[in-house]
Amino acid sequence: MRVIFTGGGTGGHIYPIMALIDRLKQRNLVTNDEILFVGTQRGLESKIVPAADVPFKTLLIQGFDRHHWTKNFKTIELFLKATKAAKKLLVDFKPDIVVGTGGYVSGAVVYEAARLHIPTIIHESNSVVGLTNKFLAHYVDRIAYTFDDAAKQFSEKSKLVKTGNPRSQQIVGLDVPKLDLNKKFGLQANFPTVLVFGGSRGALVLNRIMLRSLNELGTKPYQIIWTTGQYYYQKVQEKLAGHKISANIKVVPYIDQMPALLPFMSCVVSRSGATSIAEFTALGIPAILIPSPNVTHNHQMKNALDLEAAGAALVISEDDLNPNNFVASIDHILLDRKYADKMKSSSKKLGTPDASDRLISVMQHLCNQ
Repeated sequence: MRVIFTGGGTGGHIYPIMALIDRLKQRNLVTNDEILFVGTQRGLESKIVPAADVPFKTLLIQGFDRHHWTKNFKTIELFLKATKAAKKLLVDFKPDIVVGTGGYVSGAVVYEAARLHIPTIIHESNSVVGLTNKFLAHYVDRIAYTFDDAAKQFSEKSKLVKTGNPRSQQIVGLDVPKLDLNKKFGLQANFPTVLVFGGSRGALVLNRIMLRSLNELGTKPYQIIWTTGQYYYQKVQEKLAGHKISANIKVVPYIDQMPALLPFMSCVVSRSGATSIAEFTALGIPAILIPSPNVTHNHQMKNALDLEAAGAALVISEDDLNPNNFVASIDHILLDRKYADKMKSSSKKLGTPDASDRLISVMQHLCNQ
């Protein structure tokens, strides 16, 4: 099977593809010569994809400016040029199928593939459907989705297929060595542990609330791994200078062994991006979600509220966040075993441990038609 994957800008558009590629290779359905990832030079994909040794090409394209419409003449011009460049890529590579996950670059590639009558799939990982996927839904053969609320936003009901997020299956299936919390962090093994995680860069709001809550958290019968993010680590260390940190709290810049760490977590405090949610629900980890408001259509809040409605998470908006409700939320999960077990069960029901295989089945079906 020859496949062109396309998506860009955010991790939610990139990590599902990378997980899907891993599974395709595990099942010996593709070789590296039979796949191509098309993205942009400016997006996160330009670092992640080549680093994984996946063949990568770029198109020059930009998104629409919702505030300055006069700038969109240039956007339209770039889109038309990008479709021509995409057509050349498609003709040269000769894919059996094209899979897009969102971002403006996937708009050009998937649209042109549909015009060439190449089988096409889009995958929507968020609760709120992105502009590009709404546009492409009219042209593609199948629409794969993760959240039920996303399905309601597509009018092409006959194309819908619920696959879940491929990152879920990747996390569940990863063969990682057992992590020793004592050896790695100086914390107790087999002890209730909460992970506060704001991504590789970090999240300022999470760091601020941790700084304000440190004294109280230091008295709790559970332990905390606080990842500040590489960008904020030095600033946090300066704030902590001269303060005695309780032994039950470990402050680190980042954890590159996240898949090895997550199975040992009793609770996670995090943003609510699609990739993070796929990881937590795959493992059934109760979550306290503090959505980023600085995302398109506030989709992180919608993602988080869907989990909360299912009983898998507690949600605190940035505007409402304070040390009292922050610590109380952690206490509610870690100090009430019955409540925590219920959350674990609810979270696991939302996970899709065979998400990649589901999506691969759709791909195979379209290729064999």
